[in-house]
Amino acid sequence: MQIIFAHFTSPDKTINAAEKELFFSMQKSYDLYHLLLLLPIELKNYALEKMELARNKHLPSYKDLNPNTKFTSNRIIEELENCPSLNNYTKANSLTWGNYPEFVRKLFLTLEESEFYKKYMENEAKSFEEDKKLLDSLYKEIILPNEDLDHVLEEQSIFWNDDINFIISMTQKTIKRFKEFTVDGQKLMPWFKDEEDRMFARDLLRKSLVHHSENRDLIEKHIRNWDIDRVAVVDRMILELAITEFIHFPSIPTKVTLNEYIDLSKNYSSEKSKTFINGILDKILKELRVEGKIEKIGRGLLGEE
Repeated sequence: MQIIFAHFTSPDKTINAAEKELFFSMQKSYDLYHLLLLLPIELKNYALEKMELARNKHLPSYKDLNPNTKFTSNRIIEELENCPSLNNYTKANSLTWGNYPEFVRKLFLTLEESEFYKKYMENEAKSFEEDKKLLDSLYKEIILPNEDLDHVLEEQSIFWNDDINFIISMTQKTIKRFKEFTVDGQKLMPWFKDEEDRMFARDLLRKSLVHHSENRDLIEKHIRNWDIDRVAVVDRMILELAITEFIHFPSIPTKVTLNEYIDLSKNYSSEKSKTFINGILDKILKELRVEGKIEKIGRGLLGEE
């Protein structure tokens, strides 16, 4: 949606340029995925440095000399540290938190004050699943709502702030899949599930751009008493993408398309836009079915109503 929006507001209107931008933005999202997986390691390293400073005080206390090491020995963080694919990718793409020590420090202090962290540290029992839960809470309760993170990411890439919610959900899903005993190390998510997924992204972009005029005409036909140029640009982009899926992607059920683009409107449009988009898509879908333009194939899709 964002790439199509940029395409129609940019002097460079070639489809090839739009496709290049699409895959570049996806690559940046994959970079962010790896960068966020590095963050627990950075927090551990800061915790270790803090312990070392405490030990080296002129008059260290018993607690300084005998710190609670449960967090710094968290098994999930150790798995991340020893993950070949994470290490190789971050080194190859120069991904690091090294330029943001103050951000890491403040994030750790926020973590230390959290109730879930205190309970974790107080519980002397150790388990792989408990270590998993700590990191899940770290991402959900500390990293995701952190306002400083938005500023840090914005400095590094214009693509990242819009992706943060989705990418954090992917880091959580990745960690939930970690197994206690592995032979080849933990598996991270691939950039694309398979080549079919990659082609879907490309084809959705290309077909939406190629059929832009006819999709626009179809929208205009159903908005009644409205000039299409008065419809918010983002709403038009959402409608055009949905229409493209209705007509040109026979393996995607229409209900899936409707649900996905209504969800998209919740994030990028107003409450009124969501209702508007739902109503227009419903009318367009009925017309396309009457005209025989909806042909869904595949298991459970033949003759879809």
